[in-house]
Amino acid sequence: MMDDFEDFLTPQSPVYLTVFEATQQIKFLLETELSSMQIEGEISNFLHHSSGHMYFSIKDAKAQMPCVMWAGRNSTLAFKPADGMKVRLEGRITVYERRGAYQLDVISMQPVGIGPLQQAFERLKAKLDAEGLFDDSCKKTIPDYAGRIGIVTSETGAAVRDIISVIRRRWPAAQLILRPALVQGETAAADIACAIEEFNAFGEIDVLIVGRGGGSLEDLWAFNEEIVARAIAVSQIPIISAVGHQIDFTIADFVADLRAPTPSVAAELAVPDQTEFNEQIRTLLCRAFQQVESKVYYARQQFAALLRSYGLRMPLDGLIQARQTLDELQSRMQASMDNKIEFEKQRLNSLTKQLDSLSHRSILRRGFSIVRDKSSQAIVREAAVLHVDQIVDIEHAQGCSEAKINAVFDK
Repeated sequence: MMDDFEDFLTPQSPVYLTVFEATQQIKFLLETELSSMQIEGEISNFLHHSSGHMYFSIKDAKAQMPCVMWAGRNSTLAFKPADGMKVRLEGRITVYERRGAYQLDVISMQPVGIGPLQQAFERLKAKLDAEGLFDDSCKKTIPDYAGRIGIVTSETGAAVRDIISVIRRRWPAAQLILRPALVQGETAAADIACAIEEFNAFGEIDVLIVGRGGGSLEDLWAFNEEIVARAIAVSQIPIISAVGHQIDFTIADFVADLRAPTPSVAAELAVPDQTEFNEQIRTLLCRAFQQVESKVYYARQQFAALLRSYGLRMPLDGLIQARQTLDELQSRMQASMDNKIEFEKQRLNSLTKQLDSLSHRSILRRGFSIVRDKSSQAIVREAAVLHVDQIVDIEHAQGCSEAKINAVFDK
């Protein structure tokens, strides 16, 4: 009995769960305690996977929730979901064990309209488009060989590292100037616009790359602000926009002189490839050398031929021979032209006769007539469309007449 008392006083070791076991308990609680939910919000980070499943977030001004809609359910949707679209969802909360994250398993989705951010995007896009800021006539040409390149982006993001890496590999001779800028947050748009203005004031820049890496519509919103769009529009320096991923489009993309789908591609568009450039130089030098060598050889051959030629010894005889050749060529040309003209005349006459034989006039000359309704001038092709006392016009080979229908007979 004493041993039992000692066991009672001895602290018991806590029972530790595996991560999987803990996740299973959380999953059980969420999926059994929470019933079906109806949620209204704006779609963000939409992805229609190649498997057919749809992955996205639903959000409002204060929060967001990951969602999934399986292919078997979304195949019957009567609309195409997209970022910025406001929708009403019905589904249940589930837990994705691999990431330990909850998500809304969407059963049905109905469109409500366009979310506030997307509405603002569309309004500003329409306004600037009406002002002509997107017109191709406003676009400046990106130089083929930029010597000094300005970069407006975050100094700590992956975008600047990608841009520098690509340019250093493709065109090491280029000088890069980074103006660090905020690319997200309330003051980001003003900072980006200020950076563009500072580069223009500096002036010694061949091309500007303005952008950042990918993100949600909210993350990229600084590049949808009017202040940034107008700074790009008035820039005297050609600007390449490099915002987000290939599927992301911002107002800055439409205003910029050239849109790149990613920062890395923007770097490729800003500079040539030194390997290709060097190969082009080598090719041009080889062609130039070959052409010079060929011309020298040809000139030597011509000079040697002139020294041996009969014309050099007898210039007047050569002139007479050339004159005779010219006369023969002129006679041949004249004969050829005369034959061509005669051939075309005969062909024209033949076509005229064919056209005349196909004309309704030739049919009328054989004794036929064309009957037309007096009021509509429609051609009467059968007696059934006529009625007594109807006035008709009759066209003959020579002249026309008018008649009144006294009787209609069936064939």
